[in-house]
Parts: sequence; C-alpha cells; structure tokens
Amino acid sequence: MRGPMRLAIHLLGSPRIDRSSGEAYRVRSRKSWSLLAYLLLSDRPPTRSELASLLYSETDDPLRALRWNLSEIRRALGEGAKLGGDPVTLILTPDTLVDVRVVTRGTWPEAIRLPGLGRELLEGFAVRDAAAFSTWLLSAQRHVAAGAEAILHEAALGSLSHARFTEAISHAARAVAMNPLDENHQALLIRLYRLSGDPEGAQRQYGVCVDSFRRELGVTPGPAVEAALRENPRRSAPPADAASTEAVVEAGTAAIAAGAVQGGLDSLREAVRMADRGRTLQLRMTCRLVLAEALIHSLGGLDEEGLAWLHEADGIAAAGGDRETLARVRAELGYVDFLRGRYDRAEHWLIQALELADGTVGIMAKATTYLGSVESDRANYPRALALLDQAVQLAKEAEDPRRQAFASSMIGRVHLLRRDLDAATNWLDTAIDLATDDHWLAFLPWPQSLRSEVQLACSDLAGATESAQQAFARACQLGDPCWEGISARGVAMIAEARGEIDQAFSGLIDARERCNRLADPYVWLDGYILDALCDLGLRHEHPKTPKWVDTMRDLTSRTGMRELEVRALRHSAACGDPGAGPAAALLAADIVNPALL
Repeated sequence: MRGPMRLAIHLLGSPRIDRSSGEAYRVRSRKSWSLLAYLLLSDRPPTRSELASLLYSETDDPLRALRWNLSEIRRALGEGAKLGGDPVTLILTPDTLVDVRVVTRGTWPEAIRLPGLGRELLEGFAVRDAAAFSTWLLSAQRHVAAGAEAILHEAALGSLSHARFTEAISHAARAVAMNPLDENHQALLIRLYRLSGDPEGAQRQYGVCVDSFRRELGVTPGPAVEAALRENPRRSAPPADAASTEAVVEAGTAAIAAGAVQGGLDSLREAVRMADRGRTLQLRMTCRLVLAEALIHSLGGLDEEGLAWLHEADGIAAAGGDRETLARVRAELGYVDFLRGRYDRAEHWLIQALELADGTVGIMAKATTYLGSVESDRANYPRALALLDQAVQLAKEAEDPRRQAFASSMIGRVHLLRRDLDAATNWLDTAIDLATDDHWLAFLPWPQSLRSEVQLACSDLAGATESAQQAFARACQLGDPCWEGISARGVAMIAEARGEIDQAFSGLIDARERCNRLADPYVWLDGYILDALCDLGLRHEHPKTPKWVDTMRDLTSRTGMRELEVRALRHSAACGDPGAGPAAALLAADIVNPALL
C-alpha cells in the first residue's frame, strides 16, 4: 500500500469506513452500504431510476429513499469525495483505499495485507424487498471471491519464486480452503509441500483432494495433481558453461517440436539447473521462460508448473532491470489468467506487458491480442474490436501470421456473437487461410468450429456439417481438449437442427466433459457450451436444466463473462427466479450487442 491512506473503504466482511484523521461517520443503513457497493463495482454510472428500481421498488417514494441514502454516503465519505448527478457518479480522492478494488486491480503484496481478504462481500447482508439487488449481490460476491482466490494463488507462486515456502504454503492453503474443488489450487499446495521437503504433507493433501473430488464430483484429480505429487526438491546440476546450457535448451525445444514433449521438458528443466550453476542472469531468465512457455502451450495440463517458472523468471528479470523479458513474462502470465477466466488479473498483467514492451512489436502484438480476447470474453465488444484490430496490424508488422490468425479469429467470434454474419465469415475465413498457409494445423479447429456456427445461422446445414465434422476430427487427432469441446458443441447444434434432440443433449454433455478434462481449459468455452445446454434444456423441459443453469450462473458471475451471465440470468428467470430478469436487463444495458436484445 502506498503510504498512509486518508480514507479506507472496507466492503469485505463486515463493512466499515476508516479515516486516518478522526473517526469516520458510521453508516447505519444496510441500503446505504448496498448502494455504495453497487456504485463502486458498477461498470458505468447508473441512473437514478435504475437505482430506484434496483433497491427501492417496494417503497412509497423510491427516489426520496435514494436521496436519503446518497446523503448518508456523502457524510461517511467526507468532503474529498464527490457523489451525485444523474447518472450517479462517485469520484474518490486518489489516495482512497477500496479493498475490493485492490483485490481486482492491485498487486498481491498489496492485497494480501487486506484484513478482509477471503471474506464475503457485504458479509451476512440480506436486503429486504429488493430481489434484483439480491441477485446482483450474489453475482458480485462470487466474482470478488474468485478474485480473492486468484490473489492467494498468485501470492503463493510469488512467495515460491523467492523460496519462502512457509508463506507460500499458507497462501495456497487459504486458496484451497476457499475452493477445495479447484484442481489448480490443490496441485499448487501439493507441489509446495513436495518442494519444501515435506512429502508426508503432500501425501496427506493428495488424499484429502482425492476424497473430495470423488465425493463431490465423482471423478479423480487430473494430471496436474498427479504431476505435483511427483515433484521433488530442486537438486543442483554439475557446472556448465553458457554454450552447453544453450545446447540443452535447443535440444529440448527441438524434442518438443518433434512431438517428444516429456523428454523435451526434462531437458529444459535440466537447462534451468545448469543455468543456475552458471549464475548468468540472462540465461537463468531465458531457460525459465522457454520452459514455462513449453509447459503452458503443451497439451499436458501443466500450466501450474509453467506459472511457477514464470514467476521465478519475473523476479530475476525485475532484479536485473530487464524490461523486455519482464514484458514477455507478463504477457504469458496474462495469457494463462485469460484462459482460466481470471480476467481482472489477466488485464493487470497484460497492461504491464504493454507498458514494458517499449515498442517491441512482437511482444506488443501478443499482449494486445490477449487483451482484446479478454475484453471479448467480458463482452466489452467495442474495446475488444479496437484492440484486436490493432493486434492484427502489429502482427503484420512483426511478420507473425499465427498471431494474426489468432486475432482474426477472435474478431470473427465477436461478429458471430453480435450476429453480423457477413463480417464473421470474412474474418474467420481470413483466420483459416492464414493458419493453413502457415501450416498451423493445431489451430484450425477453432476458426473452423466458429465458421460452422456461422453457416448454421445462415441455414447452410450441409456446409455447417462439413466444417464441424472436419474441425472435430482434427481436434480429436490433435488431442486438444478445448478444440474438441468447441467442435463437439458444433456437432451437437447440427444434431438439434436436424431434430435429433437426444443426440444434441448427449453431444453437449460430451463437449463439456472434453473441454474440462484437464486443469487448464479455456474456461469461456465451458460457459458457451453451458449456454447451449441450458437453452436446449429449457425448450425441451429437461429435468437437469435448473442444475445446468445454476452451474452457468456460478461460472459466469465468478469470471465476469458479462454476456454469458446475462444469458444465465435469463435462463434462471425462465426457471422462476424473480430477481433474475431485472438483473439481466440491468446488465444487458451495458453490453453493445443488438443480438442480446
């Protein structure tokens, strides 16, 4: 935290406002606290009529009640804050601390010192006669809880990078306590016990993890947990010069490119140990970064180990003042958080990567592509399109056709979601052509699956079938869970179009299982498949529909997938939730998508 704070607003746990000079006014009304929380967490200033319907629809004079609560908030915040107008804007002094903002936008050393970290937003609050607000609050609580988990996970990795095992284990254990069914949290904690020289502790945690997964999910933990249990404390390598270390890096990279992934990874791990004995900063950073990228972009579910190496590389680069390496590392950190649906943290890393890139076009193209994809997942479509268009231009300048193909596919997806089918077709065809020309066959199932959906929307059933089947066959050949999931969704949607409803249900359930079979999926895909499953379930009155809707609401609210959250709330309203419809309308008003209306 940047020195003493004049004002601190704590919304985690029991809410309070602290002032460094004198005692702050004590807010008495729960609706004042509710209103303050909404103003602080809302994406845009809400109108007075929106606030009146959200919190005061059952009162005799909603606008008068709103004015009273705004007045109480002004007294609590003091003269430095500005609150008023229509829409209602809240402007705080720059030195004001807001704990929920630190969780979503701050660094982990700042967030870890918050007294309420890990506690519920407006803990224990129940606001009467405000069904829409109660629905919004539940969503906000889930989102803030997910942010706290992400910060604790990040803090554990950061502490590990400095070999502070006791701190790292404490942070990881808190993350596991918040969400024991998160395989990555469990894998990190088990791995930390092993690295700290406590194999018995690792074995105990593994047993707890297995029992929890079998009892709650009916499955056993995946490769990430199993790999963590095999982790061993670091051993030193024999002395080696830089040329020998670089030769091992080259051999490991070549082995991975040739398909011998495990052998290549073992070589890169050995290169890290050799570089550490040589004590050359640049080589120590490079070896860690190459190993991390190999782990993250392989198909083995090993992102968690890759993150640990990234945090170590980040610490070494920061100590050496190497801005370019820092930019590369933080772009990769942002990419992993993007995949995991931790969009606040992804944005944090990717903006830093752009600031550190110092005009290096390749890094800027990568970070801008990922940042545009983050905004697309969040349904911030105008900003997403602006960033992704910039990414295409940067990728052209960097002569990186694969990055250009990735960005083009994401532009195509935005147009598909907004039902601008001609634009979607043009961009997805561009992505397919770029990937084909560069022999990037491992990427093709993604734009092909989206292209199939465009064809289906245009009533081209034959073309949609051909594209979807080709994408699915290629994804299965590659063994890529994400591409299997999105292409299986397309095959299921075609089955529905043909009237094969049972096959559509089984296909969508299979699609979810495929995309989630490893601990490092592209989480947005699960929400997208769930949306199709909920929609199909409602139309055909499937008995599991309420369960699917609850799962989708939890996922989309935790991550901040705003359009998919709107759709989840609409599904929930169709299932009879009285607050879901108004909450969906309020959230949809912030999304620039005519198709959502």
